[in-house]
Amino acid sequence: MILRTLGRLILVPVAFCIAAAVSIFVALTLGLEKMTAAMSGREGGTETVEAYWELAVQGGLVLAGLTIIPALVLVIVGEVARIRSWLYYMIGGGVALGLLPIATLAGTPDLSALPPAALWQVLATAGFAGGLVYWLLAGRTA
Repeated sequence: MILRTLGRLILVPVAFCIAAAVSIFVALTLGLEKMTAAMSGREGGTETVEAYWELAVQGGLVLAGLTIIPALVLVIVGEVARIRSWLYYMIGGGVALGLLPIATLAGTPDLSALPPAALWQVLATAGFAGGLVYWLLAGRTA
């Protein structure tokens, strides 16, 4: 019993760090691909390039420490409740990262300053990937 608990105490943080790295990788590569397509004129116009530049700025916020809290809460709830569903981790990861731009605007009363949809698409996709990777590594055996 103690070895199983000790194993979980090691597995969960390692799996969380790997899932976070996958999320960052997906966000960077997908964001870079979309930004390159927008700059070459294959997708959208000037506002699209600005949207992907905003994605790069938001990417810096993703690396900040406070943005990890929603995903950490998701993992803690999943571990304590012993949730083994891949949908919980995948959708939860997408929501945790997808709602990140709204959290950055919490102090701003102007709702017209909402980030473009492209930013939400990239962040949600990265969250889906991270959630699925966490489930594969540690969530299946919660």
